[in-house]
Amino acid sequence: MPRFSRKGVTKVLFLETIAATTYIPTRAEITDATKLTKDISEFEGFNLENQEIETPDLESTFTSKIPGDDQAADSSLTFYEDDTSSTLEEALAKGTTGFIVVLRKGDVPASKSMDVWPVRVASKSSTITVDNEAAKFTVRFSITDTPVLDQAVPANP
Repeated sequence: MPRFSRKGVTKVLFLETIAATTYIPTRAEITDATKLTKDISEFEGFNLENQEIETPDLESTFTSKIPGDDQAADSSLTFYEDDTSSTLEEALAKGTTGFIVVLRKGDVPASKSMDVWPVRVASKSSTITVDNEAAKFTVRFSITDTPVLDQAVPANP
């Protein structure tokens, strides 16, 4: 099985709207999206976690479990700050709703590697440090609905 590094392959986009109620964007919506990939320095969350339910019984000292509710992990993106443009800060202002689209294997039409996360920006904060590093800001997201995972990347028109 060929392996690959996400760096240089995975694409991350922000879409303000998706017309389809299925949350699957069209090629035109992906083309018009705000491209985030180049500005991301850290990617956290954007995965599902299951809250398992313990099911002990009197017959055994072993406590079994069954699947419970799913919930999204705490999710955030940390970006390099631009000293001449505030495009990302404006697109991802606190309270903004939209969709984070992750093309895990790149923008490869028909690849079943597209995840769509309905989000609201919970907070945006600059990282202030005296360390020898680039200026950054972190955007925390609330996942507002069930994400759509492992979908086919839309074909080019």
